[in-house]
Amino acid sequence: MSLNEPFESVPTANDHPDQVISLSQALMAPRIAIEDTQPVLDGGAFAAKAISNQPVSVSTKVFTDGHDRMAVVLNWCQAGSRRIHCVPMTSPGNDLWLAEFTPTEIGPHVFSIEAWIDPYATYCYDLEKKFNAGVGVKLELEEGRLLLGKGIELSSGALREQLQSLQATLQTLPEDEQVALLLGAEASQMMAAAEHRSYLTRSCNYPLDVDRPAAQFASWYELFPRSITDDPQRHGTFNDVHQRLPMIRDMGFDVLYFPPIHPIGMQHRKGRNNSLQAQPGDPGSPYAIGSADGGHDAIHPELGTREDFRRLVSAAAQHGLEIALDFAIQCSQDHPWLQEHPGWFSWRPDGTIRYAENPPKKYQDIVNVDFYAPDAVPGLWIALRDVIIGWVEEGVKTFRVDNPHTKPLPFWQWLIANVRSRYPDVLFLAEAFTKPAMMARLGKVGYAQSYTYFTWRNTKQELSEYFETLNQPPWSQCYRPNFFVNTPDINPFFLQQNGRAGFLIRAALATMGSGLWGMYSGFELCEAAGLPGKEEYLDSEKYEIRPRDFTQPGNIIAEIAQLNRIRRQNPALQSHLGLTLLNCWNDNILYFAKRTPARDNYILIAVSLDPHNAQEAHFELPLWELGLDDGAETHGEDLMNGHRWSWYGKTQFMRIEPWHQPFGIWRISKVS
Repeated sequence: MSLNEPFESVPTANDHPDQVISLSQALMAPRIAIEDTQPVLDGGAFAAKAISNQPVSVSTKVFTDGHDRMAVVLNWCQAGSRRIHCVPMTSPGNDLWLAEFTPTEIGPHVFSIEAWIDPYATYCYDLEKKFNAGVGVKLELEEGRLLLGKGIELSSGALREQLQSLQATLQTLPEDEQVALLLGAEASQMMAAAEHRSYLTRSCNYPLDVDRPAAQFASWYELFPRSITDDPQRHGTFNDVHQRLPMIRDMGFDVLYFPPIHPIGMQHRKGRNNSLQAQPGDPGSPYAIGSADGGHDAIHPELGTREDFRRLVSAAAQHGLEIALDFAIQCSQDHPWLQEHPGWFSWRPDGTIRYAENPPKKYQDIVNVDFYAPDAVPGLWIALRDVIIGWVEEGVKTFRVDNPHTKPLPFWQWLIANVRSRYPDVLFLAEAFTKPAMMARLGKVGYAQSYTYFTWRNTKQELSEYFETLNQPPWSQCYRPNFFVNTPDINPFFLQQNGRAGFLIRAALATMGSGLWGMYSGFELCEAAGLPGKEEYLDSEKYEIRPRDFTQPGNIIAEIAQLNRIRRQNPALQSHLGLTLLNCWNDNILYFAKRTPARDNYILIAVSLDPHNAQEAHFELPLWELGLDDGAETHGEDLMNGHRWSWYGKTQFMRIEPWHQPFGIWRISKVS
């Protein structure tokens, strides 16, 4: 093997502990070690996540035997592209090498690390040390001329001529000027270009999935189109939703999400409050998908026509709103697929179909498909893919997926990759409340966002631990949390019990804690009535039409609008990353910072977790992160009301009164 050929990975004793590495294997093994490269998920089995036009920071450990200097570069490109970008890596020491790159296109990318021993850099390192120490360097200068000669042999054209000129100039100079010339940047650059890359070693290609910015920063608003009406006896339509668009936009939302909009089955239709017997006129649950009017590719007739839907998508876009649809892979017992493809479903020994259950809960109005039934592969998989493609072609680019953790992971990995190979701007949100490993794995197989445990994190310790977890690998590389404060399925006890202040607390935590957050219609009105002892809504909108007066007293519309405005104006708040917990000596106050990597946008957030009592505390300003001493003056600005002041010193005092505002959001800056 030539020394300038890249070393491939070869088996070692560590790969097979029961085997001894052979001499031929040892001679072929890389002399340079490349380890602990980040961001990498499961050794490169899955793609880490990134956002277009945002820097991707790459780190790696690179080292070799002896004291030779090394060159390390980061190579990256779009997957399948022949245009490879090369970025030199720098080392702060201790074998750590760093670089960053900024992908501008969305879709799959790859990156790799290359390293080689750099004889000329090694020579310069030794020459400089000896010369500065006053040691004679006559022999070293001769070695430098020989290295230049090798560079000339390895180069051609203009580079060869430049090196020849450098060599000729060298012979006319006194010793100190020869040293300066050999150590100069021009000589180093020319020799780097001529270098044959001794012991070149290359890592494998690591995948990176680059999404559009909405995958990381978006504010979701959920509503049932059928409830946009002033009469519970009149079914709302897509055309009725138009009147809500300006208010949703003015609250600062940019994603308008609908539960399923498809025909609703009649068999076993659920009545109000999930009762087993529907009464005449009960609209049923939109999650019981399918009737004689069609299935997942059809629209419930009472909502309007396909042309009505297209007009709504267009009108929403004119208001800066993107329509997101629910993708729920379940069927009513009236779904056309049961007649057309009975082999896609599970049947019981008595010939009846197996409906959905989560004991003790029963969902008689829906049945689930069987992904691995003999008749379902591959027809069912392709049909579900085609459902998504059909709605994408209607202008929908974001899908909230119902209970994805109950469907096969290989299906999601295939479907998401297949759809995004055609439409790379499509995003999928996982509505998954399950074990951590599964929630992380859904992110790895392609989900851009996910519901979270945030809904049930209330104490300072719980929130602190959760925020820290989300900001550390592997979660920070595979999982983007969407902090929904409520859903049609979840009416948290905290909201049921704590009034308007409770709603403001959860809104502040969600909007400041993550770049992604969402709320279900009625949250802005502080709707809290629940079924006794359950985190469910009384008179759930899933089973009835529910008109609302969105101007009723006590609402928090203005506060939500300002929170969203603050998010848009401050880049530090447009991701869940960049969060640091700070010292505040009161267990009822969560105090943290969100900041950009350059620290040019630095936001402090203090949220009282007590919705009933005033809370006071001393707290620390993070002056050390701004490069200031403990007694420095800084400027503060209250982003909710615009008030400005100066802070003096590191330790400050706060008082939060929940009947006024149970949180503070302050921008801190240096005194110019």
